[in-house]
Amino acid sequence: MKKFGILLITFMLLALAACGTTQEESTTSGKDIEKEESYTVTHAMGETTIKGEPKRIVILTNEGVEALLAMGVTPVGAVEAWTGNTWYDHTAEQLKDTKSVGKESEPSLEAIAALKPDLIIGNKMRQEKVYEQLSKIAPTVFAETLRGDWQENFKLYSQAINKEDVGKEKLDAYNNRIEEIKVTFGDKTQQEVSMVRFMAGDVRIYHKDSFSGVILEQLGFARPAEQDVPDFAEKGVTKERILAMDGDIMFYFTYETGDNEATKLENEWINDPLFKNLEVAKADKVFKVSDVIWNTAGGYIAANLMLDDLETHIK
Repeated sequence: MKKFGILLITFMLLALAACGTTQEESTTSGKDIEKEESYTVTHAMGETTIKGEPKRIVILTNEGVEALLAMGVTPVGAVEAWTGNTWYDHTAEQLKDTKSVGKESEPSLEAIAALKPDLIIGNKMRQEKVYEQLSKIAPTVFAETLRGDWQENFKLYSQAINKEDVGKEKLDAYNNRIEEIKVTFGDKTQQEVSMVRFMAGDVRIYHKDSFSGVILEQLGFARPAEQDVPDFAEKGVTKERILAMDGDIMFYFTYETGDNEATKLENEWINDPLFKNLEVAKADKVFKVSDVIWNTAGGYIAANLMLDDLETHIK
């Protein structure tokens, strides 16, 4: 009996030791997983460490909204469209459960905080002044700027949400489409493409470092000499500069906020005898396209819709 008691105690001690080892291994394993789930993103404002997979993301630019949606992520909060209703028509259905957090130029810190995000993505050009406040709400990652090369921001966003593989897949698909269209167009890309924008009180000629300008350059399109410039746009254009709008084909878009002033300006210019005397107008190669798609939205989805327009109009 005494011998049996000793064996029982020995067995219990061994069992406890095994349990301790299992618990220790489990704890260590848990720490390793936690360590793997933490990652650091280098961005326009420095470095930000993010723990785990972000589930509640607030995005503070419209092109950023399109990037997230393209990668299969619906933000809990997003800035509103610049024109029209809360969201642009081409993203409204996907954003039906997303809450507004104001405009890009002035996002609501209270609305953002109320959503309890675990990641905020913004832009230095738009929201630099409130970066520190945003960082106190949740880990915050900022892109540098908003210009033509939206793909650079897209890559950053894919890092921020820990979906670099998905981001690469989407960008590869887009760039493969670009290459396919280039083959289809062939020497049609030798046409000089002009781009003009009408806004209330302002007319602009768009250059190469604009959203649509970068896409045209990717496709290999020529630009009129005075538009073949590595910057954003010529602003405040007067009618003395109408000749600078000429080309083999023209796309124009109008930023209308609802007061009809931009549309009035568009009609005034399009019907001006100087405009009608442009070679591109006489050749009936002037096409009105969506300002949202060709300029304002500025993201992945809009880029593909712009390619649709080009496939329709380039003959």
